[in-house]
Amino acid sequence: MDIKTQQTKLANNVGKLLRDNFGKGPEAVHVTIYEPYVVIYVSGFVSPMEQVLLNQNEELQVMTTRELLVKTLEPQITGQIKGITDLDIQHLYYDWNLDHHSGIFVGVCLDDLKADLTEGDPYPGKQAIHDRIIKMSEIAQKGPEKISSYKLSDRTLVIVREGILVAIEKQLISLGFDDTLRISKRPLEKGILRQNDDYDEILNADILDIFVDWDFEKDNSIITLILKPKN
Repeated sequence: MDIKTQQTKLANNVGKLLRDNFGKGPEAVHVTIYEPYVVIYVSGFVSPMEQVLLNQNEELQVMTTRELLVKTLEPQITGQIKGITDLDIQHLYYDWNLDHHSGIFVGVCLDDLKADLTEGDPYPGKQAIHDRIIKMSEIAQKGPEKISSYKLSDRTLVIVREGILVAIEKQLISLGFDDTLRISKRPLEKGILRQNDDYDEILNADILDIFVDWDFEKDNSIITLILKPKN
């Protein structure tokens, strides 16, 4: 099965999985496979009940419910990826943009991101993007000990940060507040990222979506930018 066929089949299967569990599936699912990453981007995804809650400004309740539900779906999502691509996903990162009715799943088939020996192929604006991500991290908590990025396609840019947690965050995680920390950090970091309005000039592309998630145990984070090339 070639990559394009794998991407199409995985998009169909994940769309059905979400529809079966949320009552309404996404309008579109786009899959990018670029080993060791599998990125699944969904759009037009909000259930009728979630829309009622969003209309009542209950975003936190929607995010909390999705956090719990996706944890139960994670084995099925990684199982679908394994069955179709034969890639063993070691960790699944995910995030939502409720304003855009979109979401992301980023599967990584490495035990440890540090095992990835490459820094990713060069792309125009790479260092400038790294500089802005480092600055955002310094404002939100502290600068990463290591940063790398991977342009998986002309529409998908993945940025990996390692060594970003501060002492108080580690203490909260040890006390079992990792879900609360994740839900709190997402709007903070994405808000800071959006304050930089020159990404489109750097990448020659409009930024359609920004997603952030963490592996607190391994002290790393993945930021995914969904792009729309200008040319």
